[in-house]
Amino acid sequence: MKQRVHIVIRYLDAAFPDPGPSLQASSPFELLIATILSAQCRDEQVNRVLPALMKAAPSPQKMRLLPEETIQNLIHSCGFFRAKAHAISALSHQLCARFHGQVPSTFGDLESLPGVGHKTASVVMGHAFGQPAFPVDTHIKRLALKWGLSQGPTVERIEADLKRLFPQSTWFKRHMQMILFGRAYCNRTQCKPTHLCCICKALHDN
Repeated sequence: MKQRVHIVIRYLDAAFPDPGPSLQASSPFELLIATILSAQCRDEQVNRVLPALMKAAPSPQKMRLLPEETIQNLIHSCGFFRAKAHAISALSHQLCARFHGQVPSTFGDLESLPGVGHKTASVVMGHAFGQPAFPVDTHIKRLALKWGLSQGPTVERIEADLKRLFPQSTWFKRHMQMILFGRAYCNRTQCKPTHLCCICKALHDN
C-alpha cells in the first residue's frame, strides 16, 4: 500500500502541483452558501449564480431577511432550488440566533446548521478555516476505489482510509487534486486510460 500511495502522490503532484478551489468565494459565509448550492450542480454554474445572490444578501443578517421565493429565483438554475433556498434561509437565521452572524469553525457547530452535512462542513473547515479535512465527493470515492486506496463501501469508511494514508497536512490538497483528476480523466460517463490508473491496477492485481 505504501508503494501505491507514493505513486499516487507523485502523479497528483506532477499533474496538479498547486490546486486551487473551484468555488469562487471570498468569505466563510459565501463559501458555505456556495457549497450548499454545489450539491448536484457544477461548480461553474454555482460561480455564475453566486454573485447575484451575494449582492442581494452578502451576510447572514441580510440573507435571513430575503423571502425564500426571492432566494429561489436567484438560485433557480442550480437545481433543487426550493430545498436549497429553504436551507440557506434557515441556516442564516441560525447563524444570527446562535453564532452572532458568524460561520462557526468547528465540525459540530457547522453540522448542526440546516442543510449542512459532513461533506459541506469539511469543505468549509478545510478551505475557509485551514483545518484538517478530507471531503469525499463522487470523484474521490470513484478514484479511491479504482486506485485501491479503500475498499469502501461507505463514504465514511473511504474518508477514514484516505486520512490514514495521507499526511494530515496534505489532506485538503489531496482532496482538491483528486477532484481535478476525476474531472479531467475519470468521471461518471468515461474514464480515460492514464498511466496512474494502469499502475494502480497492476499493483492491485498483483
